[in-house]
Amino acid sequence: MSILGAHMSIAGGYYKALEAGHRLGMGCVQLFTKNNNQWRGKPLTEDDIRQFQTTWKSTGIQATCAHASYLINLASPDDVLWNKSCDALRDELERAEALGIPGVVLHPGSAVKSTPEAGIVRVIEALDDVHSKCKGFRTQVWLETTAGQGSCLGARFEELSQMLDGVREPDRIGICIDTCHIFAAGYPLHTADDYADTLEQFSQKIGLGRVRAFHVNDSMKGLGSRVDRHAHIGEGQLGRIPFSRLLHDARLTHIPKYLETEKGERNGVDLDLINLQTLQQLIANPEHD
Repeated sequence: MSILGAHMSIAGGYYKALEAGHRLGMGCVQLFTKNNNQWRGKPLTEDDIRQFQTTWKSTGIQATCAHASYLINLASPDDVLWNKSCDALRDELERAEALGIPGVVLHPGSAVKSTPEAGIVRVIEALDDVHSKCKGFRTQVWLETTAGQGSCLGARFEELSQMLDGVREPDRIGICIDTCHIFAAGYPLHTADDYADTLEQFSQKIGLGRVRAFHVNDSMKGLGSRVDRHAHIGEGQLGRIPFSRLLHDARLTHIPKYLETEKGERNGVDLDLINLQTLQQLIANPEHD
């Protein structure tokens, strides 16, 4: 059975994200471990850690992950920003490690005015630097597939593969596949052949064994648009069928799947609940071409 959940708010305490997810029947929860618009957060207290771990156990939430700040750019050619990003990622890992969260999802970064090749080298150097300062950590960095907006790296499977091949400790790196992102990056998912071919390309270049999480998001924009705009499940350019295939792919059912769709309500019903129910319907009643 697929483990389904969403990114949830930590307003009022880290444990609040778990409580909110549990109320909606989620099996997994993604969260920020600090204000996403700040480079560093206030130190975690023993109460923060205790409440989070106690709530995790009491709710029965099966899996969690953290998402790193979008300010971080490990591919930056600017030394000041690069060093600041390395420090910020180390802080993210320290916080997740303290909370017992197994992975921090990270966008690889933007090469800005340099080349993709140079940007990939910077990412590798940054990951090695951070790992050297976080020895013995169980928490991993989970590099996320991106839509490829601007000069953002990670839209091509080859780029992520090069990062994995280049770091000194590749076993400390996982991958998070975002369905909206790979579609917007040009990987088709609509037909059975499309889905099979895209997953085969990923398997050949990276390996399905590297996948630690999925972000399940429909896409407002079309195939190859390179625009990162999430839509509710079944209401975007992907539609329902690719999600049905993913949910029934025996190779991937054990991997937690997190929604990152718009928050709010529709006719008084929580939008996360609506999206979860759509996914659950697809598990119960698969849809095909």
